[in-house]
Amino acid sequence: MIKTIAAGLMALILGTAVQADGVMRMAVTTSFHNSGLSDVLLPAIRDDLNLEVQLLVVGTGQALKLGRAGDVDAILVHSRSAEEAFVAEGFGTHRREIMYNDFVVIGPATDAAGVATADTASAALQSIAGAKMPFVSRGDDSGTHKKERSLWQDAGLQPDEFGPWYASVGAGMGAALNTASGMGAYVLSDRASWLNFGNKGDLAVLFSGDPVLFNQYAYLPVNPSRHDHVKTELAAQLETWLTSPRAQDLIDGYAIDGETLFVFNATGG
Repeated sequence: MIKTIAAGLMALILGTAVQADGVMRMAVTTSFHNSGLSDVLLPAIRDDLNLEVQLLVVGTGQALKLGRAGDVDAILVHSRSAEEAFVAEGFGTHRREIMYNDFVVIGPATDAAGVATADTASAALQSIAGAKMPFVSRGDDSGTHKKERSLWQDAGLQPDEFGPWYASVGAGMGAALNTASGMGAYVLSDRASWLNFGNKGDLAVLFSGDPVLFNQYAYLPVNPSRHDHVKTELAAQLETWLTSPRAQDLIDGYAIDGETLFVFNATGG
């Protein structure tokens, strides 16, 4: 068992095992949890399967580490290249796409960098860097952080070379949005976390719609050949449920102020 949770990394176990027939542990991203969707899905899973799913809420990088160490039975994350490496290395049995949303560039409504007029995500980030406007980075090896780093690189820029205008907070999506709100800074967020965020202040969605901002979430059961204690049967039951019409109705039906947060796109369920 790795010691990262005991050492104080952001992890949250939800639910109790008092009455459920089965109990399993799943590592999920902070963006998934911050969206509020877990509060919709977990009670339905318990009712339908009599299965208690304990969530460990961490960034994607840490979720994958928990899977490699066998500390969870499955993970639900959003960084395809990292997920595919996890499976290729034999730590996950397979990768199953479940749902998607998109990333958006958030910033002060005054938009001194002119992000709202950009044609592409690369141009939006180049505008922020060119104006040296405050930008908040998750800085936590999460799926959102990985995406942000790749977007800077696509724009021909290296965050490690940025000056003090670039603030790496090493925290989850909610904390990063709170920091951006307090600073009047730009930040990359998944749309679901943004819609469920209650401290928007003067922040607004300034840029979205570039196909590169597509944000896929996938389910990966931990490989029992690596860790024979993992609850493979329960993980399989959960996968069947997550790819079912029941899950589709809940995922597609979850909205805030009339705006859908996720789109179900699992196949073969």
